[in-house]
Formats: sequence, C-alpha cells, structure tokens
Amino acid sequence: MQNIAAVDVGSNAIRMIVGRVDADWKVEHVENIRIPVRLGQDVFADGFIHEETIQAAVDAFNRFRSIADAFGVTHLRAIATSAMREAANGDILVNRIGSSSNIRIEVISGDDEARLIALAIADVVELQNKRAVLVDIGGGSVEVTVTKGRNIVYTNSYNMGTVRLLNKLKTKGNLQPISNETNSAFNLHIHEYAETNRRRIEQAIGREPVDLCIGTGGNVEEMGKLRQRLFKGSSDKVITVDELQKLIERLEQMSYSDRIGKLKLRPDRADVILPATIMMHMIAKQTGVKEVTIPHVGLKDGVLLDLAEELSQVPHPPRREQVWESAMRLGTKYQFDGEHASLVCRLAASLFRQTKELHKLDEEVLLLLEVASLLHDIGHFINTIDHHKHGHYLLTANRLIGLTTSQQKIVANLVRYHRKAFPSVDDENFRELSQEDRLLVTKLSALMRLADGMDVTHTGRVKGVTIEKAKKGWILHLQGNGDLMFEEWALMKRRSLFKEVFGISLEIRAQKE
Repeated sequence: MQNIAAVDVGSNAIRMIVGRVDADWKVEHVENIRIPVRLGQDVFADGFIHEETIQAAVDAFNRFRSIADAFGVTHLRAIATSAMREAANGDILVNRIGSSSNIRIEVISGDDEARLIALAIADVVELQNKRAVLVDIGGGSVEVTVTKGRNIVYTNSYNMGTVRLLNKLKTKGNLQPISNETNSAFNLHIHEYAETNRRRIEQAIGREPVDLCIGTGGNVEEMGKLRQRLFKGSSDKVITVDELQKLIERLEQMSYSDRIGKLKLRPDRADVILPATIMMHMIAKQTGVKEVTIPHVGLKDGVLLDLAEELSQVPHPPRREQVWESAMRLGTKYQFDGEHASLVCRLAASLFRQTKELHKLDEEVLLLLEVASLLHDIGHFINTIDHHKHGHYLLTANRLIGLTTSQQKIVANLVRYHRKAFPSVDDENFRELSQEDRLLVTKLSALMRLADGMDVTHTGRVKGVTIEKAKKGWILHLQGNGDLMFEEWALMKRRSLFKEVFGISLEIRAQKE
C-alpha cells in the first residue's frame, strides 16, 4: 500500500486530498484539506494575481508539502483551473510555488476538468444506461457535461462561476453585494445574468430525456447541508428542484452577515452561495428532473483516481467508445461527409493491419489513425482550398475527449498531412512534436493518403483493399464496382510517401468485383 495525493487550485479555494491505494489500486481517502485562497477575486477583477494572494498560495502549498511528507506521499499531482488559465502572471505563481514547495502545478483545460469530474462521479454513481447532466459550479466557471453511460457526449465551460459573477456585479452600477441596502438590486442582476446563459445551456442539454442531474462543487455540497438544516431533508446527498427554489427565496431575504451568523456559513461561502444556487436551479430546471444528486466528490477526487490509474502500470489505452463519440460529434458539427469519412477510416484500418510488419505500431496507434481518417476533411467547413490546414486548425481548437494532449496533436498533424506536402520540420506544428511522435505521424500519413485516394471521387466505388508482399516490393489490390481508373490514378500519385517512409516499391492493381 502507498499514499498518493491530489491538489485542486480553484478560483475560490485550494484543496488537497490524500488517498491510500491498495494492491488492486483501489483508493481510500485518508485526509481532506481546504484552504480559502481566492485567486479568482484578483484575476476576474484585475487580470492578474496580487502579491498578497501569491504569498497566501505559496504558504498553502508549503503546508501541503508538510502534510504530504507526514503521510509519506509517494506521488502528488496538482492541477489548476479557470483563474490560473486566465491570470496574466500565472506562470510566476507556478514558478514560486514550485521553488518553495517542490510541487509542480499543471494548468488544465476545461475539457480535462470535465473529464476528471466525470471520472470521480462515475466512481460513486451508477451511470450505466443512463443519460446524465453533470454540473460543476466553481468560482471561475460552470462546467456542464452530458454523458451517456460513462461516455461524455458533450461538455462546455461557461464563464459564470460564482467568484467571477461577484466581481462582475460589484462593478455594475457600483453594487456592493455584501451590503443589506443593495441586496435587492444585486439579486435581480444575478437572475438576469443567469438568464443570459439559459438558452445556451438549454441547447447543450437538448431535448432527449435526462435520467440524472448531478451537481458537484463546494457550493452544491453546501446546498445539500442547508436542505437538511432548513427543510428537514433526510439526506445532504440530494436536493429537489422545488427545494432549490425555496433556498433561493430564503437566501435572498438574508444579508451577508445573516448568512454567516444564522446559517453558520464561512465568509468565503456566504457571499457566493446565492449565485451558485440560482445557477444550479436554472440548469436543473432545464434538465426536467425533479432532484439534483450530490455525490460529494469533485475535481480533486477525479485527479486522485486518474493518478492511481496512471501509477497502476496497467496499460489504459484511450476508451474507444468515448473517443469515437467525441470524434463523431465533431465531424457532425463541421458537416463532414459521413459516408466518405467512414469508408476512408475503414480502408485506413485495413491497410494498417495488413502492413504491421512494415510500421510495427500497436492498436492504440490505430485508433489515432481511424479518428484522423474520420475527420480528415472537416476543414472543408472553412474553405475547400487548403482544407487540410483548416482541418488542423479545427483540431487544435476542439478537444477530442479521451485523448491526451500529445495524441490530439498527432491526430491534428495527420489531418494536416493527409494531402499535398509531406510532414516536415519546416512546419512549426510538426516540429514541436517529439521525435517519436513525428515518426508516428509520418508512418500513419503514408497509410492515410492511400486510404483517402481510394475514394477520391467520394462515390464509394472501392469496397475493399488487399496489400501484400511480393518478390519485388509490395502490391496493393483494389476491389470495387465499376471503372476504378480515377482511384488507381490517385493512388499512383499518393504512393510516394509510402515508398519513401518504408523504402519499398508499391504497385497498384485494380479489379472489379
């Protein structure tokens, strides 16, 4: 058994969790710490983190280091979210913390944040055969994620986190939200701000029935506790939509000091609990459910589980269903030719499996080739001219859920080089890859160019392909319907990278079925 730890640098607080992993790499929580360092208060108001806040964060991490050492933590992962993504001097804070505590902070994307939260939820809530909407209310953003089973089908980050909202409304009409005199105006503006995002969230959730609405984050957990205290609820792990409405009405009647004195809320919770409740109620109503499940897990729990999985030394390739779902959604978004894309994908996979003795790559790599083949033409959405370059841009701007950052870059480069110029270090996007990944892109591009050439007419005439070793070089046999003259001609043009990469000749032969 060994102890591992995770740190979540949020916009409203910094949290650490220590877990003990057993021989089967199951995680048991042994310590949970929250330190109220509000990075978002500086960032969302001024765009950078003030020195006083930087020092508070450094002190928090020095404390985490002491706790980690006391528990004999062998591995620790620290991640940061919305505030650190936006802070102009975020790199300075990362460097200061690293120098003082020897803890490296990783600033993650909103998509990664959603994936890790979903991982934590799936560990404690049964999601099989259910459509769920996951709502994480943070200080800087609200993540809304739609899942089917354990697969994420949609996720988006909305800049309406509670600390961000406080800062926006403090400057709107010189409102002072912690003052009794301005409560009425402040509450009105919160509702107005929530309403501006309602339609976007309604479109994201869609009209398909929702089985579960699951809320995470410290504010949501506080709602469950207030439900027990104010409405005599039997559990803090659920709150109904009607109870959320009642809670909003109760909070609106109370001043900031009343929330601290009468509800026993921490000062850094008392000012954000109302906007958080309004957001949660608005989203829950859109889902059509009667209650919100509160599993009492969050981002730090997902980071801990992810770390345990990584350390288990058991290979965990990308989950095909998750990656495929995300890729299909992206293709649909950019109006791809689904039939052509699917055929090129199938032909590329067939070439991959038949040429293993040449490329010597594994099945995890095949998934990257398939996804790139599926999405190779999405750049047409921007412009047909140079659509390979436009496709690369779209794949750097849209995250494929289930792939790592390096895997996503490989897919983007495969799309970039599926036609015209060969992969080259003269291009910055290719040069920034590791040497190993550059070789991978070059090999897979050689196969993908051939697969795309087999359906150059987008008519689906090619039904199958066989590629085999001959006495001199290799021979590629096309099987299909009708005259395959155009397909054969395209392959003659596109075989040059294959010949260069693998150092062999390639003969093209076409035959009708």
